[in-house]
Amino acid sequence: MIEKLSPQDIRRYNWYIWRFFIGCFVMVVIMLGLTALGVFGTLPSLRDLENPKSDQASEIISSDKRILGKYYFKNRSSVTYREISPNVINALVAKEDNHFYSHSGIDFWRTFSIIPYNLLNKKQGASTITQQLAKNLFSSEQPAHNAIKRIIQKLRELIVAVRIEKHYTKQEIITMYLNTVDFGSNTFGIASAAQTYFNTTPANLTADQAAVLIQMLTSTTRNSPVRHPERAMANRNFVLKRMADEGYISEGQANELKAKPLGLDYHQTNHVDGLAPYFRAVLKDDVKKILSTITKPDGTPYDIDRDGLKIYTTINYSMQQYAEEAQREYMRDLQVQFNSQWKGVKLSEKIKNYKLLIDQGMHQSDRYRELKSEGMSEEDIIHNFYTPDTLNMFTWRGDTDMVMKPIDSIVYCKMLLRNAMMSMDPTTGYVKAWVGGIDFAHFKYDQVKQGARQVGSTAKPFTYAVAIENGYSPCYQVDNVPITIKSPGAPDWTPGSSPLETVPGMITLRTALAHSQNWVTAYMMNEVGPTPVMELIKKMGIHNDVPPYPSICLGVFDATVMDMTGAYSVFANHGIWTEPTYLLRIEDKNGNEIYNYTPKVKLVMNDQNAYVMVDMLKSVVDMSGATGNRLRWKYHFTNPIAGKTGTTQDNSDGWFIGMTPKLVTGVWTGCENRDFHFRTTRMGEGSNSALPIFALYLKKVYADESLGIKKNLDFDLPKGGLNTVLDCDLYNQQQKGTNDVDKKLSF
Repeated sequence: MIEKLSPQDIRRYNWYIWRFFIGCFVMVVIMLGLTALGVFGTLPSLRDLENPKSDQASEIISSDKRILGKYYFKNRSSVTYREISPNVINALVAKEDNHFYSHSGIDFWRTFSIIPYNLLNKKQGASTITQQLAKNLFSSEQPAHNAIKRIIQKLRELIVAVRIEKHYTKQEIITMYLNTVDFGSNTFGIASAAQTYFNTTPANLTADQAAVLIQMLTSTTRNSPVRHPERAMANRNFVLKRMADEGYISEGQANELKAKPLGLDYHQTNHVDGLAPYFRAVLKDDVKKILSTITKPDGTPYDIDRDGLKIYTTINYSMQQYAEEAQREYMRDLQVQFNSQWKGVKLSEKIKNYKLLIDQGMHQSDRYRELKSEGMSEEDIIHNFYTPDTLNMFTWRGDTDMVMKPIDSIVYCKMLLRNAMMSMDPTTGYVKAWVGGIDFAHFKYDQVKQGARQVGSTAKPFTYAVAIENGYSPCYQVDNVPITIKSPGAPDWTPGSSPLETVPGMITLRTALAHSQNWVTAYMMNEVGPTPVMELIKKMGIHNDVPPYPSICLGVFDATVMDMTGAYSVFANHGIWTEPTYLLRIEDKNGNEIYNYTPKVKLVMNDQNAYVMVDMLKSVVDMSGATGNRLRWKYHFTNPIAGKTGTTQDNSDGWFIGMTPKLVTGVWTGCENRDFHFRTTRMGEGSNSALPIFALYLKKVYADESLGIKKNLDFDLPKGGLNTVLDCDLYNQQQKGTNDVDKKLSF
């Protein structure tokens, strides 16, 4: 029998209950007060709220305003509210916080009703979008397991959420949230998520795509549409239902969208992905050096991987794509040609320094360093290199797993042809395309700016340019016979010339350059002297050492693709050297300019002489049988093009530098080590190993009318007209007339 409570007992128990709730309320108020005062940890200041910190990827932006790639600790990019599809915002609000537009950071009804709400399978958390943003922006702590600590964490989030609501509009809050939230796969923010999972932009996300992304917010791993597609689809359909419940879409639309597959276009990005990986690697080093010299307004240093910088470059997205495509298309075929020359040949007997180079390759490999760091002895490491293993190797058909001895993989890589090219506007110096190697994932060494190679016959125009400056005419004739040059304190030098490639008899300087004749070039070197040639080469932007020896006329010195391309731009730019430039400016995440670059410009030769050199280099392409004539008879170019091929000793390096009025493009091809090379000049010369890549690239550029690079433009004449006679028939007549006058005056 239950004893009936008296009114006094009821009042007493009610008082106990009220005291309990009042005590809890007071305790919460005290805890909130202490939290607000920072007793349990410093809260974000007003300045922090106005400038919330979040790891944000820095973007490399092309000249046509497209993203070439990113530098990041977390792959996060920011977008504005207008750049986000309403589908994303509606899906987020419907699932995560349906009272978002009416509360002030804390949804008390949601907080107290969360238990029954989840019992009804509504799948909502207690935190509002603003609270989640507060946690994302201002709390690096993991959720505490201790109940008291967890309560303190939640109180901090509540206070910060209220402060956020006071300082930001609802649009700003939801934009910040979507820019900072984690979507898995090292992807942060809606922009990166849209790109990673659907290969689109936030503005173009459909309702079902938005639902797929929003459903991941509960758990990026468990709800991953890549790892757990069935769960992701069920959750997506729940989000679509919530969107219908809230009136953002109709029930019919929701049912229609539920029937669709996930429709992923997934491609996880990393630092290697995308266009111009070699360029981006070089650029990153440059930007880091620049950032080390400047600081933020608060005195702290910039972080290229976290500060959301905008790095504006001169690279044209489409032209970069065409350059990479041209390389892939031709290098695949050239490697076949190369391999066929060495098929059946015992490499150790035919390649100089073979054992030394393979041994060096082994000691320089990542595998060797890793085994060494594990404490393995030299003997065991060598045994490891001679034990077959499954290795991932680069091929022009794609990466392939091969079973081979690691030492054989060293040989395989040594026998791979490498290639680099750079294309620039000679008038501005702006670099338009940069291909530093054949595959950045496997071979990270950049051959455009970092790797210097012997330049061969591409150096010959420098000697002819000095000759033109000294009054020689392109029509001046020289007997093409062997020559020995004597230099004080140095051994005599007699260059060779292939009998098959030698043009016999008296030939003009134009013909000698067009057919790349060594003896006539050496003759002109003897006439003008090595020091003026060396000085001109340095003035034209070659940074490597160029000794004043006669042999520099045949290109025995080393130079980078960047420097050689920049040097040839002097000819195309009326004698003015404009520094090859690829970085324009850097902005912080708020669009404030923090760095701006001004290229160096200097006058190297007068415009008359520069134009004469361009005209002579046109003959390399136009003259029948000349080294660059393949551009006409094989690739069918009819527009004005100038250029020069280059081939070094033993066919180790092949070069072609091509010029049009708006573009100068340098191409180099060779193996990692010079002792690995083509066995015949027919295949190893620059006209076969480098020129075709230039041709394929230029065809693609001309085909893209949006680039505005007109095909039939000719090089501009010097201001005031040309003073030099370029017609050799007219020149000979003038010379004959001058000689006749001299004869008469002698009587």
